[in-house]
Amino acid sequence: MAVSSVTFDTDLYGGGGADPDRFAGYDTSIPASEDAAAEDEAAADLPRSADGDDDGLGLPKRSQRIIDREDDYRRRRLNQIISLERHDPFAAGEVTPDPAVRNYADVMRDAALQKKKEDLLREIAKKEEEERKAAAVPEQPAAMTTKRRNRWDQSQEGDAAAGAKKAKTSSDWDAPDATPGIGRWDATPGRVGDVTPSVRRNRWDETPTPGRMADAGATPAAGGATPGATPSGAWDATPKLPGGVTPTPGKKQRSRWDETPAEDLATPTPSQIARGPMTLDLYNQSRWQQDIQERNRPLTDEELDAMFPGRPIRTPARKLLATPTPLGTPLYAIPEENRGQHFDLPKETTGGLLLMKPEDYQYFGALLNEEVEEQLSPEEPKERKIMKLLLKVKNGTPPQRKTALRQLADKAREFGAGPLFNKILPLLMQPTLEDQERHLLVKVIDRVLYKLDELVRPFVHKILVVIEPLLIDEDYYARVEGREIISNLSKAAGLATMIAAMRPDIDNIDEYVRNTTARAFSVVASALGIPALLPFLKAVCQSKKSWQARHTGIKIVQQIAILMGCAVLPHLKSLVEIIEHGLSDENQKVRTITALSLAALAEAAAPYGIESFDTVLKPLWKGVKSHRGKVLAAFLKAIGFIIPLMDSVYASFYTKEMKKIVLKVVKQCVSTEGVEADYIRNDILSKFFKHFWVRRMALDRRNYKQLVETTVEMANKVGVADIVGKIVEDLKDESEPYRKMVMETIEKVVANLGSSDIDARLEEPLIDGILYTFQEQTSDDANVMLNGFGAVVNAIGQRVKPYLPQICGTIKWRLNNKSAKVRQQAADLISRIAVVMKQCQEEQLMGHLGVVLYEYLGEEYREVLGSILGALKAIVNVIGMTKMTPPIKDLLPRLTPILKNRHEKVQENCIDLVGRIADRGAEFVPAREWMRICFELLEMLKAHKKGIRRATVNTFGYIAKAIGPQDVLATLLNNLKVQERQNRVCTTVAIAIVAETCSPFTVLPALMIEYRVPELNVQNGVLKSLSFLFEYIGEMGKDYIYAVTPLLEDALMDRDLVHRQTAASAVKHMALGVAGLGCEDAFVHLLNYVWPNIFETSPHVINAVMEAIEGMRVALGPAVILNYCLQGLFHPARKVREVYWKIYNSLYIGAQDSLVASYPALEDNGDNIYSCPELAVFV
Repeated sequence: MAVSSVTFDTDLYGGGGADPDRFAGYDTSIPASEDAAAEDEAAADLPRSADGDDDGLGLPKRSQRIIDREDDYRRRRLNQIISLERHDPFAAGEVTPDPAVRNYADVMRDAALQKKKEDLLREIAKKEEEERKAAAVPEQPAAMTTKRRNRWDQSQEGDAAAGAKKAKTSSDWDAPDATPGIGRWDATPGRVGDVTPSVRRNRWDETPTPGRMADAGATPAAGGATPGATPSGAWDATPKLPGGVTPTPGKKQRSRWDETPAEDLATPTPSQIARGPMTLDLYNQSRWQQDIQERNRPLTDEELDAMFPGRPIRTPARKLLATPTPLGTPLYAIPEENRGQHFDLPKETTGGLLLMKPEDYQYFGALLNEEVEEQLSPEEPKERKIMKLLLKVKNGTPPQRKTALRQLADKAREFGAGPLFNKILPLLMQPTLEDQERHLLVKVIDRVLYKLDELVRPFVHKILVVIEPLLIDEDYYARVEGREIISNLSKAAGLATMIAAMRPDIDNIDEYVRNTTARAFSVVASALGIPALLPFLKAVCQSKKSWQARHTGIKIVQQIAILMGCAVLPHLKSLVEIIEHGLSDENQKVRTITALSLAALAEAAAPYGIESFDTVLKPLWKGVKSHRGKVLAAFLKAIGFIIPLMDSVYASFYTKEMKKIVLKVVKQCVSTEGVEADYIRNDILSKFFKHFWVRRMALDRRNYKQLVETTVEMANKVGVADIVGKIVEDLKDESEPYRKMVMETIEKVVANLGSSDIDARLEEPLIDGILYTFQEQTSDDANVMLNGFGAVVNAIGQRVKPYLPQICGTIKWRLNNKSAKVRQQAADLISRIAVVMKQCQEEQLMGHLGVVLYEYLGEEYREVLGSILGALKAIVNVIGMTKMTPPIKDLLPRLTPILKNRHEKVQENCIDLVGRIADRGAEFVPAREWMRICFELLEMLKAHKKGIRRATVNTFGYIAKAIGPQDVLATLLNNLKVQERQNRVCTTVAIAIVAETCSPFTVLPALMIEYRVPELNVQNGVLKSLSFLFEYIGEMGKDYIYAVTPLLEDALMDRDLVHRQTAASAVKHMALGVAGLGCEDAFVHLLNYVWPNIFETSPHVINAVMEAIEGMRVALGPAVILNYCLQGLFHPARKVREVYWKIYNSLYIGAQDSLVASYPALEDNGDNIYSCPELAVFV
């Protein structure tokens, strides 16, 4: 029959007239694997709703297994090891504990060892990483490298095969484990010896055969055999089960080497629980292999009969599209597969047991063994009974479950705590556990706990390892169940047992363990009362040994607050006192958790308890200013929860502070490197300016300042144009404080970043705005507006030229204003923009302003007059003396009377202006005028302000340079005769400046002649002048040392203390100035006159003498001073010795190395060797 003549449904199977694309996306072939996971792959790609349902089919597809919805952090529970049972001191009384039972000391010792091991491994890993980075050449292949063998690496067969070089790893410690979890470190604590530490195959590692069967706790093969794979050649054998055993009845050969700790102590190792053969991947792999074997096995007669034609065809609906079957003649149909069939389990269980899931076999596999009761030990029937009941609870129907639960609870004491928990707890650690199964097993533990009561103490830690992960489960009801179990456990075991069980985990190296332990402790506190736990918490939070312990202790307080809410109020003060020191802890994580704990306590106590937080408010404020990142966020959170507890007055104050802190946070975040400019520009700027740039912010000085700083920091990231463009319109705002804030921000932004981003479109409103702001100001503080105006104009530079006529017009108009303040601001503005006017070549405009200012020199207000003089000084500096209008010869005589004005601002600006003219345009003024000015300047040497005195002294130098030193010096020397000390001191400084300006030889003769005047003040003034003179001229003084030496000799021998003091000061400056220039003979001569003064008692004199000796040390070398010093080091008089030792100590500090060659040569005696050969000195 031709294929074309076969009739079939074209709408269903496709054909000529049908749309070929209407089944696009459907499966068109049968997958190779019939596993349910493979069948759901297509559905997994469809979009899912938020609750995990499949929108395409409308059926719930959410996995019931816990592990599928856990993240990596929560999945770390599978890495935890169920510990051995521990010694119960309450039950034992005074009886010596059994050495085989672990006690508290053993646990702490193991914890310390584990911590040391983790630290060592971390160091090794770090070192390896460093070595790998430092390696300049590529590593050789592993096959080419041979490791040095030691006696631990030798095989059990002896050294006969040692000659054969193997490419495999030579050490057991370096070999990777063939089966996960069979490493020495993964063994159950206390039973390390039972685990074979070698990866080499021997008879203990062989997979159990059908003839020699082990129980469900047998050690899995470490040789790398696939779990459940049938050995080659044994096709007639029953397929092996995932646990590595074959359920073939027969004689059971038991050996203690085949037993794991789970057999004896009923404590499964991690390989059985989390990382054993029944992990999810291994389970799927073994199932797939056995599925393939089942498909490829020879068909039985019954199966062949079922496949023959002659029976109705049943096509599974889900495979409808797989093969186009003609409708005319019934042919072969694929038999429907029983999806509930498991190829890796027996078809039916014996003894009426429930059918097990594949993953249950490693826990309940022993129930499948048909054993005679006489062959069982006394404990095994009890264990089998417990396993049957647990299997009914886990997999049975509701009536079966209810009955089994009641039996487990009623017979709990009869079964015993050990057998019960050793069977229940591993089930809870099962990787493939489902929500409902976990709920049922937790219910079993709850019922059993109630019955066992104090018998549960040795198993507290075991239970906690399994139950603590529930406290961080994402399911609320799971968390509630976990809290209920731990609460009941605390009441049954008591506080001492709970603390002893959990204390080693407080400073565990694993953060997961510490986190869950802290939450468990909070549940214990809620069950037994906070006061019972307070002493322990105080000790833990003050632990000196490890920051982990402090961190966990403070976290316990946080969890107590979260869990108990307002119930913490009676103990709030104690809890705050316990953790407050953590705010200043050296470890950042401890500081963070302390702030978070305080936040939790404040949240729990609201709206009461503010008095308990008094002690932490100051550290929190301090921390906010000094921390960044997560720590700062925690501190902010703490303050944010404490503020609502305060009275309204304080809350208002702190809320304003918080606004300032938030601004600081934004500033710090923006300044961080990782924050991109685009993110700030697009996501932050608009909201920031909307909420923070409001008029109210300008009224609070602190917030105002912080807002300006934060905005400037943003501008550093995003540029000038974005920031200025957002606030330039606010320069015309009605509120003057707000305009002032805008102007200050623009000033700082432009000063930092310049004006290159400011285009012509932004430039015009900016100049217009600052002019408006300048004209409308009424406040006393005009500096902000002036600085802003000056900064913007200077930044824009030559681009401001079109606006200068308008600006100058405004200035001239305001200089004529009746308000003195307005006139002052206008004059100050000229001094700010004079430089830019010069750049714009507006000299004519500046000359015009100079004439206007000259006309206003008769100003009656001294502040305004000072500003006008400052503006004139700026113009003179910029356009020079020759182009200045009015001419200098007219300007200077107009300034001379103003020098008599006693206002500081007027004096300073006037002297600066006169000094500038004397420096650059002295020739435009006759000498007689300069002498008149000299007499006026002498009065200013008495000014209180240091700046004025300095300006006066500098001006003396300029005038002396302009008209020659003789006349000026005569004036100054006459001034030395006055009684007022301040005047004389300033005169001596002026003489020194004249000497520096006009060379010392023009001044020194007159000074030395003046010293002949038999008047104390004059002689002291001359000496002071010499001191300043040699300080100023430095190396130039070498030509004048011998000239002044006789004068200094006389002064150093004078009876007057001040003479000697000033002369010693002069000697010091001379010595420091000409050190190394060949004047040593003069200084040795002068040293002979200085040295007798070392016993003076006057503080000023002795200081000057000691400084002179220090200067001599520099000029003459330490050896000379040492020779002078040695004569008095061992003088019989104590006061003499003290002075000499003081000089020696100073010498030793200043020239320790240079003194070595100068020490006296002492002869060796019997006990001491003083000789020091040249080689020893060199070395």
